[in-house]
Amino acid sequence: MMKRKFKMSAVALVLGASAVLSAPAALAQTAPIVCPGYEKDKTNLVGERTGKKVQKAFELYNEELVNEALDVLYEIDPSDDFDKAYVNRFIGNLLAAMEGQGGKAYTYLVKAVENKALNDLEHAQTLKLLGDLSMQEEKYNDAVNWYDQWMDFTCKEDADVYTRLTQAYYESKQLDKMIEPADKAIALYEKPNKNPYVLKLTSYYERKMYKETVEVAEELVRNFPEEPRWWTQLGMFYLQVEEYKKALSIFELADMQGFLEKESEVKALSQLYQSNGMPYRGAKTLEKFIKAGVLEEDAEMTASIANAYHSAKEFKTAAKLYGKAAAASSDPEYFRKQGTLLLVAEDYKGAVKALEKALERGIEDPEKIHFTLMEANFYAGDYRAAYAHVKEARKDRSLRRNADAWEPYIKEKAKNRGIKL
Repeated sequence: MMKRKFKMSAVALVLGASAVLSAPAALAQTAPIVCPGYEKDKTNLVGERTGKKVQKAFELYNEELVNEALDVLYEIDPSDDFDKAYVNRFIGNLLAAMEGQGGKAYTYLVKAVENKALNDLEHAQTLKLLGDLSMQEEKYNDAVNWYDQWMDFTCKEDADVYTRLTQAYYESKQLDKMIEPADKAIALYEKPNKNPYVLKLTSYYERKMYKETVEVAEELVRNFPEEPRWWTQLGMFYLQVEEYKKALSIFELADMQGFLEKESEVKALSQLYQSNGMPYRGAKTLEKFIKAGVLEEDAEMTASIANAYHSAKEFKTAAKLYGKAAAASSDPEYFRKQGTLLLVAEDYKGAVKALEKALERGIEDPEKIHFTLMEANFYAGDYRAAYAHVKEARKDRSLRRNADAWEPYIKEKAKNRGIKL
């Protein structure tokens, strides 16, 4: 019993409830739609001969014998225009409710509306169904035509139809035509519906009209604040138009509400903190989302956190993290950064150890490492090592002048302490 109810409800969507549950005569007596500018004909009824066969088809349909009902309808060969249109519509509606029969249904429904022989309500319903079938069959230009005909015929404006029309324009690549029907749909919905907003946003974004894209994204956040993706998308759009402070505010609010779920979103928030003078918060954000499982704690991510701490002048913490990144990677650059930061933090022995590992791993421009090692060893009091490294550093022409300036200074310090170089 439940199966039958479901089937009848599905067909009711395309036939209209009264058409499914009533006899053909009752169907034809529905009051016509009043539309100024159109002359209204009298309500038509199917002829007696056609009506008997249509009634039989209804009975078979109600017994779930849809194919048998269609066989009866296929055999009808009416001469009257209304009867022809009525039978074609009945066949088209039944086919439209069947899997994979959209194209065939479309053909019959087109015949049903060709001569405008149907009663007004039937004609209007068929025009709208043709629009929906056109969308289903990916005949998007046809869909635009049928929806326009439906509006012209009924003098009605319907939010759902305007939304489908907007979608048809999108699918047919007529992006500039999407805005007007989208705006009309937005205005007509009693309760905000996200679909026309999303279509409108898509139209602007794909045409690279980013200022307008941002405005629509702001509307989405205002009207659907419970939806995480509108917040993060708005933040990304703010980045695109270089509204960095607004982007930071939106991402912060999204984070407070637990809306950040993607790696790209978290990285955007962290970078915004850093670019807006809050690198410490940027580092803490990355650490928080590693613990939450959103970010993977690999060498690259560890180095990113280290870089944020470096910008926050947390040199020891940054150096420790660069060491951790170096241990998880074969990249000698992480050891170089660790050594440089330890030098700044006045941990000279630690700096020497890290920089020597950078050399061992075959870092590019080793002369620059030698120069830094010269400084670290000098301040650690190892003048022999400092002197050896300054000699190596001189091999880089860009460093030669600075190395030449350091060399006599190292010699003097060593001499004062009785150290032979």
